[in-house]
Amino acid sequence: MRDIICIGELVIDFLPGKEPFTFTQNAGGAPANVAIAAARNGLKAGMITKVGRDDFGKFLFRVLEKEGVEILSPDMTDEAVTTLAFVTLTESGERSFVFGRKPGADMFLADRDVRDEDLAETTVLHAGSFGLSGGITRETTIHVLERAHELGKIVSFDINYRNVAWKDDKEACAREVRTLLPVIDLLKVSDEEVDMLGGEAAIPALMKENGITVCALTRGADGVSCYFEGEDIFCKGYPAPVVADTTGAGDAFWGGFLSQLLHSGVTGTKDITRQLIADAADYGNISGSLCVREKGALSSLPGRDEILAYRAEHGWTAR
Repeated sequence: MRDIICIGELVIDFLPGKEPFTFTQNAGGAPANVAIAAARNGLKAGMITKVGRDDFGKFLFRVLEKEGVEILSPDMTDEAVTTLAFVTLTESGERSFVFGRKPGADMFLADRDVRDEDLAETTVLHAGSFGLSGGITRETTIHVLERAHELGKIVSFDINYRNVAWKDDKEACAREVRTLLPVIDLLKVSDEEVDMLGGEAAIPALMKENGITVCALTRGADGVSCYFEGEDIFCKGYPAPVVADTTGAGDAFWGGFLSQLLHSGVTGTKDITRQLIADAADYGNISGSLCVREKGALSSLPGRDEILAYRAEHGWTAR
């Protein structure tokens, strides 16, 4: 059995190196970040994605394997399918993204690439809304999450709005996400994206209507609110040790949150309790605060020992 399987894209960041006109390669992508965060926290994590037989694809797979994530993807394709994110950092530490893809008929994950036997052997299936942006990836994301739900698995979903995918049409993103809400058990949404669902006040009704067990609303440095059975379980944020670039902190939070739930013996959504959610939110908040990166994509995702050490240093105690 596996604790968690993530489906979605892998990305390569080309970040400025120490010397002028040099760049460093770093693997990233929200599903990969969550898978690696889970693996570093002791979970059996798997990743299903699609890459080509080029150097980029091999590099991405090597990173996953090194981080302890089991690769469950189909064989590499002859088509180059790697997504590239050319990234520059401004003087203020903000990132500027330019996305590019090598063309290829087989570049997107297809429904047939996610095997029933892999879904059957996992507890949680995780995906993000970027996969809904169009084409066969959209159809695959919707169908795979529906399949996992039918198998009785815990379905985790991260609303991750990106202008580059949705072309500034947040309504289109919201419509796609709403079609999936009935099969989602654990939902993560940031304070920047909650308006797409009707605002914070609409969350409890959406959860009740669609049978969502937990919705985590991340509030940046302020903390997180976890909605559960009509309650708002708020956990404070932790100060980030570095200022510069916070990309990836949300993935680290969600990986830490899911890890704490599963470490505590959760075998199904009915077993999740208010106490467990509150502890997991604190754990995730620490994980997110430790993952504030000056550069790199996966290199600063914290592991369980680092999170526990932070807890001990700051006097964290379970409720």
